[in-house]
Amino acid sequence: VGQEKHTIPTNRQEKKINVLPGICAVVGGVTAVVAAPVVVSVVGFGTGGILAGSWAASMMSTLAPVGAGGLVATLQSVGAAGLGVTGSTVVSTIGAGVGTGVGAVVNRFR
Repeated sequence: VGQEKHTIPTNRQEKKINVLPGICAVVGGVTAVVAAPVVVSVVGFGTGGILAGSWAASMMSTLAPVGAGGLVATLQSVGAAGLGVTGSTVVSTIGAGVGTGVGAVVNRFR
């Protein structure tokens, strides 16, 4: 007598923490920084200059005259010296953005 019964609700909802977009952002950022110099080299922007007969050579002749700071000059700089700090930051940010988007889309359809 006088004792009240206390019940704990059993329909508590658990919060799910979704880490997939974050993981994809990290993977995308790292992959982009590693892949960018490789891709630039494969299309013909090498350490010794633009490779004859390559896609880079076609691009250079199509966009001639090529000025400093232009697309061809920038890609040649990446091919010769790498991305540098600013280039790595830009490329990793773009890669992380793409990775986040992919992670969000995949997560939506899981």
